[in-house]
Amino acid sequence: MQFWIIQTLNSLALGGLLFLLSSGFSLIFGLMRIANLTHGALFMLGAYVGVSILKYVPNLWLAALLGGLLVAAFGGLIERLILRPIAGNVLGQVLVTLGFAFIIADLCLMVWGGDPIPVPTPESLRQPIIIAGVAFPTYRLVVVAIAVMTGIALYLLMERTRLGAMIRAGVDDMQMARAVGIPVSRLFTTVFCLGAGLAGAGGIIGGPILSAYPGLDADMLPLALIVVILGGVGSLIGAFVGSFIIGFVYTFGTALFPDLAYVILFLPMIVVIAFRPRGLFGRAT
Repeated sequence: MQFWIIQTLNSLALGGLLFLLSSGFSLIFGLMRIANLTHGALFMLGAYVGVSILKYVPNLWLAALLGGLLVAAFGGLIERLILRPIAGNVLGQVLVTLGFAFIIADLCLMVWGGDPIPVPTPESLRQPIIIAGVAFPTYRLVVVAIAVMTGIALYLLMERTRLGAMIRAGVDDMQMARAVGIPVSRLFTTVFCLGAGLAGAGGIIGGPILSAYPGLDADMLPLALIVVILGGVGSLIGAFVGSFIIGFVYTFGTALFPDLAYVILFLPMIVVIAFRPRGLFGRAT
């Protein structure tokens, strides 16, 4: 029983981190039609930036806010200066984002070194919580709560604001959105910044669980890709549900069948592609 409780809670924590990463990725993919392969590197960059900020601002939540803003600004520069000039060249944009992922990874290695850097858990959350007689890190449950609150905030943004209406219009029918006067170019930059900021903040928030280490981007990006394909491109609900499905599949698959972990992980994606190509919550454009 203890094994199942611990693995379930670990699955929820991983699902929460995946949602922080994949929600912005799904919006960028849905609106701009770009598989932004820099997204995992932005998550890793956020973790490393958080390590540096914490040296001067010993507050994880403030570090996540500041780091998220810095990574969002960096993402905006990538979109404006690099991706905008090659708009319409899908293959070129994919290759550019892949190249930037390698550049960011090497820069992180140069600046912060090759050793994993642990990120301290906030002192107020270091005391474990007892669930059914099992001690479990309180911080991991807080991560789940942050993911849920982020999901609610993004839902309200998408469904109750003018910006959200424009984003949904762009995802559903880009040409019609342009025709009715929606400033799609500024929308691209805004969504890219939002996605990058969520990834950067997620990297810092995930630091006490994952640490900051070279290769973090390569570990997280495939999971985000699977979440987007499983949940549906451009679907916030799909990203939320898909994140927790993959969190459970990956955690239990690694624990129960370590030799078949990746088979179990990619199997849901293959089934969804075969029987529901647009994803669980994807819609026709």
